[in-house]
Amino acid sequence: MAHAHDEQRSIDGVLDAVGPRLRAIRQHRGTTLAALSAETGISVSTLSRLESGQRRPNLELLLPLAKAHQVPLDDLVGAPQTGDPRVHLKPVQRHGQTIVPLTRRSGGLHAFKSIIHGGDGPQTPETQKVHEGYEWLYVLNGRLRLLLGDQDIVLTAGEVAEFDTRVPHWFGRAEAAGVEFLSLFGKQGERMHVRATSTRRSA
Repeated sequence: MAHAHDEQRSIDGVLDAVGPRLRAIRQHRGTTLAALSAETGISVSTLSRLESGQRRPNLELLLPLAKAHQVPLDDLVGAPQTGDPRVHLKPVQRHGQTIVPLTRRSGGLHAFKSIIHGGDGPQTPETQKVHEGYEWLYVLNGRLRLLLGDQDIVLTAGEVAEFDTRVPHWFGRAEAAGVEFLSLFGKQGERMHVRATSTRRSA
């Protein structure tokens, strides 16, 4: 019980630090809350509560903010590349790739941060996989090549792809340089719901 309590306190500490970091990044850019709201579609009141710590950060809010500020998501939450040991994330090394699990739940959506390390050139596509589920990808840095059925797509930083994993698919490094991306996967076909929009309706 003590271990679980200490772990929760560590997670709370990481989340509590996000608000001041968001404010510092925005002020360093010289951006007002109103301008950031117009750019992200997140209301001024929500942005203000995020920065003051009155609103807990979540992925649906942090992703558009990371894109607007043009910084990796890690910079907003203060996490090192291979995971924060304070919340006991255990990176897995697999075939030239580092995978950091970001959730520990047994069901529902599973979140991962993946780093495909650089090499001599683009990765050679392997046999496309097919399995039950739904996947959502968000590129943090670099270029990610996605083969989805007959489609051949290259995603760059800030771009998103989502697809039914029953469609044959493969993704890997699109060039010699490495690529970092977030992956949300639902085995039962769960999909991520984003409430914030990139544009706002005129009054």
